[in-house]
Amino acid sequence: MAQLYGDNLTRREISRRSGMLSQFGGVRLMELGDGVERGVRLLEFRTGAGLRFTVLIDRAFDIADLEYNGAAVGWHSPSGFRNPGLHEYEGEGGLAFLRSFSGLLVTCGLDHTLFMHSDSAEHYIYKPRRSVESSLHGRISTIPGKLVAYGEKWEGEECVLYCEGVVQQSAVFGEDLYLYRRIETRLGAKDLIIKDRVVNHGFYRTPHMLCYHINVGYPVLAEGSLYVAPIKEVLWAAHEATYEKQEVGYRVLSGPKTSFHEQVWEHRMSADAEGKIPVALINDKFRNSEGLGFLVEVNEKEFPCQFQWQNLQEGQYAMGIEPSTNHVLGKGFAKERGELIWLEHDDERSYTSRLTVLSGRDEINQVKRRIQSICGQSEEDFPKPTANWQHT
Repeated sequence: MAQLYGDNLTRREISRRSGMLSQFGGVRLMELGDGVERGVRLLEFRTGAGLRFTVLIDRAFDIADLEYNGAAVGWHSPSGFRNPGLHEYEGEGGLAFLRSFSGLLVTCGLDHTLFMHSDSAEHYIYKPRRSVESSLHGRISTIPGKLVAYGEKWEGEECVLYCEGVVQQSAVFGEDLYLYRRIETRLGAKDLIIKDRVVNHGFYRTPHMLCYHINVGYPVLAEGSLYVAPIKEVLWAAHEATYEKQEVGYRVLSGPKTSFHEQVWEHRMSADAEGKIPVALINDKFRNSEGLGFLVEVNEKEFPCQFQWQNLQEGQYAMGIEPSTNHVLGKGFAKERGELIWLEHDDERSYTSRLTVLSGRDEINQVKRRIQSICGQSEEDFPKPTANWQHT
């Protein structure tokens, strides 16, 4: 049974009220047709409950737009959803990623995340290739995917909206990693689930790292919005040497600022009894204190590390919730500590995450209480980073 416009309707009752399900919701294949976005295929999801989002097939099945009842949740950067054919991975000293960085979800990986890094290539058994040069956040987000299936499927009285695809990151004498992604929601829902499998299709022992750059913009992000999470301690802050100079702590967000330099934090978080870590950004003042929020839930065993990205520069205004397989100091740090994941042939890692829109005072307060019951976060905006790198 689906809740549409305040009514709980069975499959038959929904069918009686229109000629096609697409009147209320569904999944539609589209293509962007102009500028740097020309040729990018996407899937539009509508749940009939105010939730609409788009999945970029040709950008690793990442999520571009997400909105609820007309209010934007996902961030759009100045770069747009650039066609991957225009991308130069090694460009600008490894920072060319920033010319294709936009959307609610940008996947980072599959063999590298975080800043640029040079690593030995000895595991690929090819003498002319002495090193693996990795640019910011890896290659996967600018690789076109193969669309395997999409549409609507009734399972009893529940209608599932879904897509499935494969993204291949491969090279001769290099990595051969496949990302199998399924994104699903339901008719009448305000949430979506991302199910990922990363498989080593090749026969070289290959490193694996994964990070979700989940970017939330206005109006969920606004002056006074709260970052709510079950934080045990702040491990690291990129700006620790000038901690309070920009007058923005980790907990209370500001409005857009002039000449703001990005701030990145790593937090150690507690999980609930089911091993899930819930992190939310909440605007309590939205629409006369009705409130609007966005909740990200991941599994602690899959994503033991959590970053917070603050890009409060005017014209680029965003905050990122970033679950990660590894600490913020990157691949070299992970190797030194023996924490880097290595995949042999046919090895795989699975990740299941839920993204939920929070609307109304009751839903928001319920999530706040839930997070508080797991671990009460510090009310100090500038808690001192501990650099306690013991793995969660």
